[in-house]
Amino acid sequence: MTGQVLPLDGVVVLDFTQVTMGPSATQVLGDFGADVIKVERPGTGDLIRHSYPDEAGLNNPVFLATNRNKRSIELDTKSAEGKAAVFALVKTADVVISNFRPGVMDRMGFGYEALAEINPRLIWAQGTGFGETGPYEYKGGQDVLAQAYTGVMFRRNDPSQEIRTYPTALCDFTTGMHLAQGVLLALMAREKTGRGQKVDVSLYNSMLAMQMQEACMQMNRGFEVNWGAMPLSGAFPTADGAICMVGAFKQNPLQDISIALELDEDLSARPEYSTTERQIARRSELQAIFRERYRTNTTDYWMQRLEAQDILCGPVTSLADALESEQTIVNGMIIELGEDEKGRMVKAIGNPVQLSDTPARVRLFPPRLGEHTDEVLGRIAPGNAAGLAQPGRSAGQVAEA
Repeated sequence: MTGQVLPLDGVVVLDFTQVTMGPSATQVLGDFGADVIKVERPGTGDLIRHSYPDEAGLNNPVFLATNRNKRSIELDTKSAEGKAAVFALVKTADVVISNFRPGVMDRMGFGYEALAEINPRLIWAQGTGFGETGPYEYKGGQDVLAQAYTGVMFRRNDPSQEIRTYPTALCDFTTGMHLAQGVLLALMAREKTGRGQKVDVSLYNSMLAMQMQEACMQMNRGFEVNWGAMPLSGAFPTADGAICMVGAFKQNPLQDISIALELDEDLSARPEYSTTERQIARRSELQAIFRERYRTNTTDYWMQRLEAQDILCGPVTSLADALESEQTIVNGMIIELGEDEKGRMVKAIGNPVQLSDTPARVRLFPPRLGEHTDEVLGRIAPGNAAGLAQPGRSAGQVAEA
């Protein structure tokens, strides 16, 4: 595996990203061979390094999760020397990528036009909260805010339920994958045109795109599609846990559910439940029947009954249980990054994109802050790498990001 050629071997990425959306994108590029140079603020680095108090300090597990296969340099990008170093790195870079608010890279002197003059083949990519223009242009972009602004948070299985945030960084990771996708497409286009280009994605657009089916129905028929509110699907408490059932993709799923739940009658034969439209109208009644039955026996019992009728189902598991699942192990989704400074093996989630000939590979442990400063900057300023990394006013970029 050591000598294996990876799809992005030779691609150099100058990475100004931080927190989650951007680093998840650049990690994908690094997983498949790109040389990702992570540019960090002297002394503080990526904001996510401080996200959770942890015994590992700046290399806490949340940071480790999205920063493997990268080299970290500390660079005062507000100093003349630091800017000169960035310009020198840009000359041989293939991609510059950031996720600041719109205009921040321009104010730093690293906007698309400025860097494209130095390197016309450069792919200049950015992820923002809401896009480069419009009424929300300068609002801080954040995962939960994107949920709120795009209808994701408002839409819920039952209007009587409280509005809640999604418990994982759904918007950040989705947008990060769109950002990586944009970079890859731009690299492919460059093979044909010889020119780089600008890539722009946003949390806002990604969340609208995630609702493409629902949005199309809303705009063209004025009807709200809610997959979580389908009458024959849901999560239901059992005698020892909870089960998820999806009553779909069959000619008469309610009839099969009635058999599986050992009901006294075929509910689909009752006039009030005889069509999908009537089932939707009486969803609360049907769901109450399901809940009452599921509580009478165990998850395993009901799964056997449902699967015998070819009804899609599964146990509602915790993340801890999912990580220990045989399916997770068989799929190769748990990877080892290497040992931390205390000699403990660090485990993480692997890349879900699996290629048969050139799979993702762990080449570098997530870097300590500035671990590769001398290695990277020494090539462009021999003997002065430490000087380029001296902090000037770089902490001010925290407020701009």
